[in-house]
Amino acid sequence: MTSNDRDFIRSIERGFTVLSAFGEQRPTPTPAEVAEATGLSRPAVRRILLTLQRLGYVDNDGDRWRLTPRVLSLGRHFSASHALTEAAQPLLLELADRTGESASLGVLDGTDVVYAARVPVRRIMSINVSVGTRVPAYATSMGRALLAWESPDTVDRVVSGSGFAPLGPATVTDADALREAVGAVREHGYALTSDELERGLITLAAPVRDASGVSVGALASSTSTGRASVEEFRDAVAPLITDAAERLSSRMGFTGH
Repeated sequence: MTSNDRDFIRSIERGFTVLSAFGEQRPTPTPAEVAEATGLSRPAVRRILLTLQRLGYVDNDGDRWRLTPRVLSLGRHFSASHALTEAAQPLLLELADRTGESASLGVLDGTDVVYAARVPVRRIMSINVSVGTRVPAYATSMGRALLAWESPDTVDRVVSGSGFAPLGPATVTDADALREAVGAVREHGYALTSDELERGLITLAAPVRDASGVSVGALASSTSTGRASVEEFRDAVAPLITDAAERLSSRMGFTGH
């Protein structure tokens, strides 16, 4: 056995083999049809389908199985993430320069927001924020901006998967309040949070949308209550960040409103 053979995980291979069995000829196959198409045993196909269902990539209606919209995220994240972070970098530098505050790009991953790019100006959060840092979507302005134009299934998944632990004095701690906050983003074009992720932190985020109109990222700026009031920060930063998000959305192919 070679080192490459030892590193090869056959269970992952079988999982992708099952996903590949879905297609134009078999949009809603039965486990027996998947087994026939893949050459895998029916018990193995059943276990793989149930695992993929738990992960959110397939669902079933009786004996018929179908892919869920979540599989689109695999291709979307691959095609969009590199172009998105590259296109966002000069805008983040511009935002940090114009606001004097940190600027970030976040993307949605499960129920969390992951920092994909960041231009730090000064440390204002007690947690160490860098590219790759994960924060819960429910307690962040970026999370709400990302959910504003997501599919109802994605919003439901994030809401149902959020623990709503009170992380700061004003953290949103129930599903209805989060849904209301997400709806406000569609009305105002940005999300604003204060004392939610942690005490003293104010953040403002605007959604970045692609050609399909879906939120593929969120630009955000942060400050502390010791440096500005919520009203001062909103008045100064909201026009800048929504403009930057609109320009980045245009670069990602978004042409609507």
